[in-house]
Amino acid sequence: MIANAEEFNFEKRNVVILGMGRQGLALVRFFVAAGADVTISDVAPAQDLAEELEQLGDLPVTLALGGHPSNLLDGCDLLCLSGGVRLQAPLVQDAIRRGIPLSNDSLLTMQLAPCPIIAITGSSGKTTTTTLVGEMLQATFEDARTVHVGGNIGRPLLDRLGEIQEDDMMVLELSSFQLELFDSEVAYGSLDQMGPDVAAILNVTPNHLDRHPSMADYVLAKSNLLRHLKPASVVVLNADDPVASRMAGWSDAEPVPPEWELDSLLAQCRSVLGKSRRTIPFSTSASRGRRTALHKTETRPAAGAWASETTEDLLFEGRPFCRRPEVRLRGEHNISNLLAAAAVSGAAGASEQAMGRVARSFAGVPHRLEEMRPKDNVVWINDSIATAPERAVAGLQVFPPGAQTLILLAGGKDKNLPWDTFADEVLDRVQCLIGFGEAGSMIADKVRERASFRRISAPCCAVVKRLDEAVVLAKQTATPGTVVLFSPGGTSYDAYKNFEQRGDHFRNLVARG
Repeated sequence: MIANAEEFNFEKRNVVILGMGRQGLALVRFFVAAGADVTISDVAPAQDLAEELEQLGDLPVTLALGGHPSNLLDGCDLLCLSGGVRLQAPLVQDAIRRGIPLSNDSLLTMQLAPCPIIAITGSSGKTTTTTLVGEMLQATFEDARTVHVGGNIGRPLLDRLGEIQEDDMMVLELSSFQLELFDSEVAYGSLDQMGPDVAAILNVTPNHLDRHPSMADYVLAKSNLLRHLKPASVVVLNADDPVASRMAGWSDAEPVPPEWELDSLLAQCRSVLGKSRRTIPFSTSASRGRRTALHKTETRPAAGAWASETTEDLLFEGRPFCRRPEVRLRGEHNISNLLAAAAVSGAAGASEQAMGRVARSFAGVPHRLEEMRPKDNVVWINDSIATAPERAVAGLQVFPPGAQTLILLAGGKDKNLPWDTFADEVLDRVQCLIGFGEAGSMIADKVRERASFRRISAPCCAVVKRLDEAVVLAKQTATPGTVVLFSPGGTSYDAYKNFEQRGDHFRNLVARG
């Protein structure tokens, strides 16, 4: 294992875990097995945690439910955070002041993993890209080695550390919430060279600004992925994304809004990446991809992955692995995800043949532009993953203006993000907007305001309280040939535990007929 065994001996240590989500429960199982004295706390009362308490079963843990009392930190050796717990939470800040180290499931997984690690972050596309990378690597190695995929998706890999062998590979999706703790000032254990063998930043655009105090804080969390790299680590960055490409210092990078105040932070990233580590691009533009590859890797001018501008080929290191018409995934954003997966998996040893097989067969991850055709020749699209307006824009752009009647269901909980670009796409493509949830009325107002600004007519707009009401109204409105796109733009937390639960509910509502 990477970590020093003595440093990570938790027997009889007092470990406190905040949050009973899937990550918190994985932490409980890990520390109980390691012989620690474990306390788990959640702000929800016991009656709201029946499913989670059932998963705990008879594990020997102390419960503190209905809040996080300050005495949790008395005698605490380590404080661990589930994904939903803010670094700014009062108890967490008190722990930092007391010098109590912090950790989470993904940090521990990276510190303890015995095998090569590929780590992927970004504001959007993480799950699709991570899944594609896992499939491309497994298709390459077949039965010779096992590729474990997890992190911010699926079952936490902390639960499976005992099964993972040195010859295996691990592909981790990492969110900004998890990466906040990849910081030597607060983290438990040494972070020196514990980083991934291949690290990827897909894009960095405004997101989660209801949790991170500013755009600079959000980018800082993402950039933590780059702070503890091994000397031989490979970094994959999006040459089309202004923040990611400026992290690498690529000369033709697009400008970053000055109000984000990122100059100093991006300079630090350039310094880290300039220390002889190989940095390779992916891009939907062949000319940009080639220029970037030449700029950073003069001995390998075809490094990275990009889309041809003269043919329909998708290229890895200058050689085609697939053609656009063969790709089953919808949307230009998924072409970018596919190129990212090729660059990342290729850096980890995937073959072009495996990349091509996966690109031609992969139909997508649930809740991401997932198509249903229950009856009446109406197409229903479940894009519950769209928890930010930018993500909903990517869903909207799949449908050409005027090619079909498009009904959009948008709402949920806002994350203090900009909505103007979203409103423009709605005005260009949508015939009927149905807002729902906490942000439904605000979204409809934004679209009307933008229509007034552009001096054009707004689409038909309606606002309801709940998703079930939105689906009923859409069924009443849709005619044969209509597409109903459920791409909320807001998070699910006003009514659901997560976007998966929201997407499952949408599926069930549509299927009822």
